[in-house]
Amino acid sequence: MAHFLVSAGFLGFVYAKNVMLAEWQEGAIAKLQRAGHHITMRLNRPMGWLEIFHTTSGERGVLLIQEWILKRIEELEGVEEVTITWAGGETRGNAPQTGGRMMSGDRVRGLMAGGHAMRFSRGGVAQVTAPRYDAHKDKETVSLISELLDEAGNPVGRIEISIRFDYLMQDILSLGWWQGDMACLVDHQGNYLAHTASFMAGRSRLGEDGNALELAVLEEMKIKPFGTILGTGHPPKEVAGFCRIAMAPWTIVLFAPGEKILAPILQYRAYYALGGAVCILLVIVLVGMDTGKMVRSLIAVSHSAQNVARGEYGAPVKVDRTDEIGQLTQSFNAMVEGLKERDFIANTFGRYVDPEIARDLLKRPEASRLGGKKREVAILMADIRDFTPLSETLSPEKIILFLNRYLAHIISVVQKHRGIIVDFFGDAILAFFDPFEGPLQPALDQALQCGLEMREGMGSFNQAAREEGFPELDIGIGIHAGEVVVGNIGSETRAKYGIVGSPVNLTQRIQSEAGPGELVVSEAVYRHVGQRIRIERRFSARLKGVSGEMPLYVVAGEVQPPPVKG
Repeated sequence: MAHFLVSAGFLGFVYAKNVMLAEWQEGAIAKLQRAGHHITMRLNRPMGWLEIFHTTSGERGVLLIQEWILKRIEELEGVEEVTITWAGGETRGNAPQTGGRMMSGDRVRGLMAGGHAMRFSRGGVAQVTAPRYDAHKDKETVSLISELLDEAGNPVGRIEISIRFDYLMQDILSLGWWQGDMACLVDHQGNYLAHTASFMAGRSRLGEDGNALELAVLEEMKIKPFGTILGTGHPPKEVAGFCRIAMAPWTIVLFAPGEKILAPILQYRAYYALGGAVCILLVIVLVGMDTGKMVRSLIAVSHSAQNVARGEYGAPVKVDRTDEIGQLTQSFNAMVEGLKERDFIANTFGRYVDPEIARDLLKRPEASRLGGKKREVAILMADIRDFTPLSETLSPEKIILFLNRYLAHIISVVQKHRGIIVDFFGDAILAFFDPFEGPLQPALDQALQCGLEMREGMGSFNQAAREEGFPELDIGIGIHAGEVVVGNIGSETRAKYGIVGSPVNLTQRIQSEAGPGELVVSEAVYRHVGQRIRIERRFSARLKGVSGEMPLYVVAGEVQPPPVKG
């Protein structure tokens, strides 16, 4: 997740940086164009007056107007000198001569006095010169040269206006984004006309020392009127911008450190990185907190699982989450509850109670506590006849194998008829059929059907035993009904769900009176179902604990369903 956040943050920063850089470039070009416009405007002022001066040629009585125009040019801000030179260096008039050149003002008036003032047909600005140093004034100047032509188009003279270069450039550093680092003026070939940096002194051309950024600027100047270029590095060590001036064959070129020019972007990068780091740290802290809770939950589940492995269930693991870990904890608690229920069933009812019956029993209060309740139940006991002599013919291993097969068969029949197995006594089995709060009749029917199926099932069991070399078995079954205590019998550490009471002992004695393959029922059972079962024979027996002889009945056939009450 942290990797995703870092990647998303980086892509977001790159996008935002590109947007800011594009905006900066647009702003930088606008400012460069503004600076070039200022230079153009400063050149336009004397050029405008020159254009007016040219319109006065050939007119009579305009000498005073021309003088006034030249005077206005001389008074313009930044104009150092206005010089008139005739072709061949010749000066006409009575005014003093200075190397073929005369200044405006008094000298122009001297020309006018001689009657030779400004004899030309038309004129126009021929060029704007490169800046040059004026030793008399200790300044660099730029000249606007206006050629004066006769009617045939031949030059008869020229007017030269000297303008201070610093006047043309004075707005550059205050208007641009370079903020005073370095500005230079070059012609279209890249030759330096002027610059503001001392380290550029003595250099004559842009890129002459192989500087990659200057060479890039020079190439861009040839194909574009303006632009910005970034140097190498991140951030770029240096940035440059250029803009061609419309009124002069010049181009403004500006250089500045990238850290200063791109300060807002770099500041944004720093803030973005700081904000991103804080966000990532916050996410890590939150993830750590959440992970800590998750780890604690997993540790709790792990410790509980270890306790369960030792048979110690304990309290359920606290569920304080709603995510997958919370669901896992809930599932674990449900699993432990299931294991507790299974162990409780196994400890309380043994392994031989049908799980469905066990769950029904668990719903009853007496099933989960020691003690029980008195009620009438049907009791069944079955035992193998003459098993001791048979076992002497088999090895101990075969005896256990054979006995386990027999008991598995008997257990399945008891569970099929919803009987509850109380215990095993060697090869004998004791079970009861609980009507709960209902009538005893259905429980007796279940017990009788179970006993009959046990007896009938021994035929197929013995056939399988013969095929494997085992002896045949005969069983005797006794069924009785009486009032017993039903519930958990034992202690807090070990209890078993069963029955106690004299009817249990009596059932064992009734079973002992059954011959091989016989199902014997007591008088109490016969009173309830006598009309619905077929009796093979009736006999009486003196049983221990019972005064006198007790009538017993050998059941011959299946139990008929009770009549439907109309």
